[in-house]
Amino acid sequence: MRDVGELAALCLPFTAGTAAAAALAGAAGGGAAGAASGAALAAAAGLLAFISKRRTGLLPYCVLFFLLGIFCFLSAGLRPDYAEPGPVGRLAAGALAGLKRLIDGIPFPTPDSRPLITALLTGDRSGLTAAQTASFRASGASHILALSGLHLGVIYLIISRILSVFGNSIPARRVRSVLTILLAGCYTLATGAGPSIVRAFLFILIRETCALFPERRISPVRTLLMALTIQLAVQPRVITSLGFQLSYLAMSGIVIIYPRLEAWYPADGPRFQPLRRIWQAAALAVSCQVFTAPLTWIRFHSFPKYFILTNLLALPLTSALMATSVAAIALQGLGGCPSFLASTADFLARTLLFVLDVISGL
Repeated sequence: MRDVGELAALCLPFTAGTAAAAALAGAAGGGAAGAASGAALAAAAGLLAFISKRRTGLLPYCVLFFLLGIFCFLSAGLRPDYAEPGPVGRLAAGALAGLKRLIDGIPFPTPDSRPLITALLTGDRSGLTAAQTASFRASGASHILALSGLHLGVIYLIISRILSVFGNSIPARRVRSVLTILLAGCYTLATGAGPSIVRAFLFILIRETCALFPERRISPVRTLLMALTIQLAVQPRVITSLGFQLSYLAMSGIVIIYPRLEAWYPADGPRFQPLRRIWQAAALAVSCQVFTAPLTWIRFHSFPKYFILTNLLALPLTSALMATSVAAIALQGLGGCPSFLASTADFLARTLLFVLDVISGL
């Protein structure tokens, strides 16, 4: 593809076809789904044969990818479901269990820290109390508990900092990219490979793959469209997941609206850096909400009134807590976490819970 417009013209019809098949699948049985899948594939093959013999515009390709989206969704429903996990699934489950054991072994001073850190790093929220979960929901911070780009982004930054010791030569950058993809992929699998974190991993995969070829550049919009197409092609039924929908809507706001809002604060001339960072954080929160709020209202009939305040206070605390917790887990795995590091993570966890409790009571 030579530009974003051409990629969007293929990605969006493919997504629309997948969504259309999802909307119609509930009314059809297995036999009807199989027949419709075959019809969509036959129509796509016929259209492809037509396109290959003639010079055409973009419209036939849009129709082709719409039909392929229908075929992907309907054919995915015909695949057998395997109750038992495969070797990769068992390895991921073992890694997750080992991560939880390391967290359980850290000597946190208070009991509230361990369940919160476990939830943030593994996605297991079973240790959180009903009041804590309600506090996250009422303050508009539920997305913090759902493993997503925020969590994998922190892990990605930590991995990047650690691997920076390899240097900045072209061979070193390639080694770093490969290791980053492998480590991020392992974390994604170990935490269950939910729709949101898979989306975040695909962003990292695309970014780091392009880094292997310095002459290639890819824009955030192209990354978003490529990730959306790959994820739907591999697992089309994920389009019915609320987490998938909110994740891509939020990222759409970030790549489309955020650069424009962020530019309102002048980047040149005299400026007060802390105020600029506050504006960037607020612009990020607004960009996400513009796209996700309609769906949130349709599904839950609610809207987080203090989402800007929540993001300004909770996101920096969450990032600091996760970075500190990862360091504590690494040292725990090497022989023992120092008490000062456990106390720091505990303080950040208690502060985050306190902030969200106050906001939820406003």
